[in-house]
Amino acid sequence: MKVLRTPEDRFAALEEDWPASYAEVSDPDDPPEAALRMAYVDLGPRSVEAPVALLLHGEPTWSFLYRDVVADLVARGVRCVVPDLVGFGRSDKPVRVADHSYARHVEWVRELVVDVLDLHDVVLVGQDWGGLIGLRLVAEHPERFAAVVAANTGLPTGERDMPEVWWDFRRAVERAEVLDVGRLVASGCARPLRPGAREAYDAPFPDEAFKAGPRAMPLLVPTRPDDPATAANRAAWERLARWERPFLTAFSDLDPITGAMAPVLRRTVPGAAGLEHPVVTGAGHFLQEDDGPALAAAVATVLDL
Repeated sequence: MKVLRTPEDRFAALEEDWPASYAEVSDPDDPPEAALRMAYVDLGPRSVEAPVALLLHGEPTWSFLYRDVVADLVARGVRCVVPDLVGFGRSDKPVRVADHSYARHVEWVRELVVDVLDLHDVVLVGQDWGGLIGLRLVAEHPERFAAVVAANTGLPTGERDMPEVWWDFRRAVERAEVLDVGRLVASGCARPLRPGAREAYDAPFPDEAFKAGPRAMPLLVPTRPDDPATAANRAAWERLARWERPFLTAFSDLDPITGAMAPVLRRTVPGAAGLEHPVVTGAGHFLQEDDGPALAAAVATVLDL
């Protein structure tokens, strides 16, 4: 697998950024020497008593998306682990769209969480693809997780059609000769991006050769019952239907893509019963940008902070 690595000087001018740590994760179809470098931010206390939050971003963002959420949670005494998915942020970038699959992304995050960091009693915070990947991890490794905060996300099996606005997004990504990542993020927010943020979302991608990840992810969402990921996602739903630990939905009111999934998750997952599920008002798909403190407050709720 041929990969590219974004030069570090692309991130040098960012004002809101943290130093990254790096881990090697393998491609399950390649030999061990073909490891990829996966970046992650790891901030906050390391004591055994400190709660741990795993914050997973989606398409086409990176760990920078969670900067307000992390600042709030670290101040509350929470250890925050925020990976860059392979193909995004500071992580290595496979150059072919075909190098990306749903199963590979689940496995890459699993390797970081389980094999490298050996995290336990984790609160998953998953938005967009961060939920598609994270909910699979929770279902497949429930012993590692203490709670879930699902934010503008879901777990599609292809049996329910995606909304037309999502199909518009997929077609736009497929057809664009030049994929304007910063513009995509801005269009998914209900409020203007702060100065420097658009440049930060463009930073991981010096040119089109680096953008196979953002181009691949819409194609990997299961949209038909015979999708390669459907069986694993159905199995995950069956396990989540037995999940009794806290499961909080924190969806925004102005996201036209994922809104229908919030009541489905609350009806299906036993751990959602009896909780007050916040609605982040005035926020779009990227609620971390529009109102990061509100999402941090939701995480604090399940941590009883």
